[in-house]
Amino acid sequence: MAADLISVAKLSKDYVNDEVVTPVLSNLSFTIKAGEFVAIMGPSGSGKSTLMHILGFLDRPSSGSYLFKGQDTSVFTDTELAKIRNNDVGFVFQSFFLMSKTTVLENVKLPLIYSAEPAKEKKAKEAVEAVGLTHRLNHFSNQLSGGEKQRVAIARALVNNPDVIFADEPTGNLDSKSGNQIMEILERLNTAGKTIILVTHEQDTANHAERIIKLYDGAIIEDYPVAKRRSVKDGELIK
Repeated sequence: MAADLISVAKLSKDYVNDEVVTPVLSNLSFTIKAGEFVAIMGPSGSGKSTLMHILGFLDRPSSGSYLFKGQDTSVFTDTELAKIRNNDVGFVFQSFFLMSKTTVLENVKLPLIYSAEPAKEKKAKEAVEAVGLTHRLNHFSNQLSGGEKQRVAIARALVNNPDVIFADEPTGNLDSKSGNQIMEILERLNTAGKTIILVTHEQDTANHAERIIKLYDGAIIEDYPVAKRRSVKDGELIK
């Protein structure tokens, strides 16, 4: 049985502004095992992106515990969290966040800047190849289509061989064909053993995952396995 990669217990998050406390997440408890494909789903304002930011070490909870690979993240310094973000997790966002006047290869190499990895060029090219963009290697990112930009973002997320990839509405700015290509890549990465945590408000997109955690007003209202998963490659249910 796969080990727990993420374990959350009674996690809450409040934002305080001028002494006004706004609760965003309330008393969440769940685990995610290594190799799972989990969708965090909910309407706008449900807290799903805030949860992803906490799980991805971009934010800290107000209370509760978060264990990553069995380690209590509350004791990590900001420097240690930055190292985990760079080495152990990868991010794919709806808006791509690429450097516009920089080539595909240079964008993908960015996470390797502070890495001791000697073969940076080789690793970056392998990540680009994994998303099928070798033919665009030396193109500037502003010369790419939306779908190609998202594939570059996935390659950048992959380049450090992270334990988990967080994908926040990765198809939100794409047409259906490009969106399907992105979901196919995520499916393929999961089949190869990567843990994927997908944030979405769309049921059809969430159905590509093995499991769905539904949030509403900052609380978990459902946590269930997907009985009829979607497969882009086959164009039909995969189980």
